[in-house]
Amino acid sequence: MSWAVAVLRASWRVSWVGANFPCPGLAPRHRSLLRGPWLPATGAGMATVKSELLQNFTSEKPVLHNKVSIIGIGSVGVACAVGILLKGLTNELALVDMNEDKLKGETMDLQHGSCFMKMPNITCSKNYLITANSNVVIITAGARQEKGETRLNLVQRNVSIFKLMISSITQYSPLCKLIIVSNPVDILTYVAWKLSSFPKNRVIGSGCSLDTARFRFLIGQKLGIHSESCHGWVLGEHGDSSVPVWSRVNIAGVPLKDLNSDIGTDKDPEQWENIHKEVIASAYEIIKMKGYTNWGIGLSVADLTESILKNLRRTHPVSTIIKGLYGIDEEVFLSVPCILGANGIMDLIKIKLTPEEEARLKKSAKMLWEIQKDLKL
Repeated sequence: MSWAVAVLRASWRVSWVGANFPCPGLAPRHRSLLRGPWLPATGAGMATVKSELLQNFTSEKPVLHNKVSIIGIGSVGVACAVGILLKGLTNELALVDMNEDKLKGETMDLQHGSCFMKMPNITCSKNYLITANSNVVIITAGARQEKGETRLNLVQRNVSIFKLMISSITQYSPLCKLIIVSNPVDILTYVAWKLSSFPKNRVIGSGCSLDTARFRFLIGQKLGIHSESCHGWVLGEHGDSSVPVWSRVNIAGVPLKDLNSDIGTDKDPEQWENIHKEVIASAYEIIKMKGYTNWGIGLSVADLTESILKNLRRTHPVSTIIKGLYGIDEEVFLSVPCILGANGIMDLIKIKLTPEEEARLKKSAKMLWEIQKDLKL
């Protein structure tokens, strides 16, 4: 919550507080902006270890590269950063947070692992200028979900924060793809879309990507099969009204509904529906035990980022505007299977739902709209 208050009080002016504190390992073009007392100037005629060691061979020219920025370096932001670094997805990672000590400490800690993975240049600042020309900007910042609090209760506390963040992001990276992770993610993805004026393909909510991963993991646990070989979807809201698509769950192309026609219903003697109940409850359980969730969502966001930066055109259940689909007339964002590539959301998969599943999706949309329609943006 201290982060949120700091954001709301932050000035738009570039001051020494925001722009001049140093982060180790900054790119050469950022050193003038972020020079501090621990970057001593050398005299024009003074020999240095670098000048004695290296003979300049060619002038440095800018090269094309993938740049990712993460806004908010709490537990989720750090998990996203680690996931992206482990995958080697970018050669420049910019971190932004209002907590200066936390920001500098996390940056240094990540840099010290550079010997063990293919590390990009990591920069950090309280000033959003550090994010300039990003390909992808990931937003994890916002008020944290408290114990027993639903994601939807977070909405009003986070809208005001987004008003400040989105303006700065779009100023410095007008062509980026936005990945929204902050909760309630579906409503805040709508908020980011409205505030940014970006086309709908470039504003993506992490949505049910983690719900679906949990769903597949639990199915695999029940069957004794690796989750990667379990194919199924959780769609709709990232939250309590999410929709498990039992009609499409399959293993190696074998629909489980062909083996158990009552799967996922109250009539099912095997009670497969308990898997979806566990998907919903798992976040609350983790928060109760450790105070927050971070690794699952961080790894899933890294997976989304990989599909975009590498133009993989893989299918992910992410949050996008769903108006006009499945009889939904409201301007809401919900998760449906989307193909992600270099331009963000390239296509939507028109997955066929049963009447019951479609009804649940409509109910999810209506619930979100009841909260969303009164937002003042």
